[in-house]
Amino acid sequence: MPREIAVALVQMQPKLAEQQDNLNRMIELVEEIGAKEKVDLILFPELCTTGYECGVRFTELAETVPGPTIGLLAKRAADFQTYIALGMVERKKVESVIYDAAVLIGPDGELVDKYHKVHLRGEERLAFRNGFRYPVMQTEFGQVGLMIGWDLTFPEVARSYALMGADLLCVLGNWEAEHMTEWHAYLTARAFENAIYVVGVNRVGSEPTYTFGGGSKVVGPTGQVYAEIQTADESYAVAHIDLDSVREYREESQIFQCRQPQTYREIVRMY
Repeated sequence: MPREIAVALVQMQPKLAEQQDNLNRMIELVEEIGAKEKVDLILFPELCTTGYECGVRFTELAETVPGPTIGLLAKRAADFQTYIALGMVERKKVESVIYDAAVLIGPDGELVDKYHKVHLRGEERLAFRNGFRYPVMQTEFGQVGLMIGWDLTFPEVARSYALMGADLLCVLGNWEAEHMTEWHAYLTARAFENAIYVVGVNRVGSEPTYTFGGGSKVVGPTGQVYAEIQTADESYAVAHIDLDSVREYREESQIFQCRQPQTYREIVRMY
């Protein structure tokens, strides 16, 4: 099983509530990347099919998973033999229940799994229901954990994924330009403290009350940056990483073997 993989980070600028335009742009980008080189995983930001400040319109923009959006992107995933991860609004059978979701599609065009954002911030709590689990997704190259936006702030999320065997953490973000120092610090910290690869793909552009900062990057288990988009423009970058180095560095550092869980009880107490 190959462990050296190419990961494409798509730093996209979604149009607010223009679902079809955004989907068309995503398909263009997948085709552009796939035509240039073979990649194993293409990542899009949080809520890239709708934009962020949709308010009550999220209910009408929400889709089932699988559904029309997943169907169209699944065809491109199969065409280019790549995994695709994206952020979107998912609705359940009860239409009033919607989630800020991250979805992983496989190179066979099938849905691998989905993740619902656990840590909702501000007005997100008015629109979405919290997720409650961290599914480790099995791929041909290893195990992947998906995180969304503010989840990155909570070290427990990344640690949970790492303890469950994830080799790669993918953070789909709508991170604001004024808080980019946090974004970069958290990406590096989560990689270091778990001896893991962390891929952070952030959106760009502005909406009525937010401006988003880009800064998408890949950080390795020793803090090395493998790819970075240093501007806040729509762009993409490709990183080549070796997932075997995760296991090697963990064995070398003994970072998990030296844990003392019996001393961590306060972590799971409600504040």
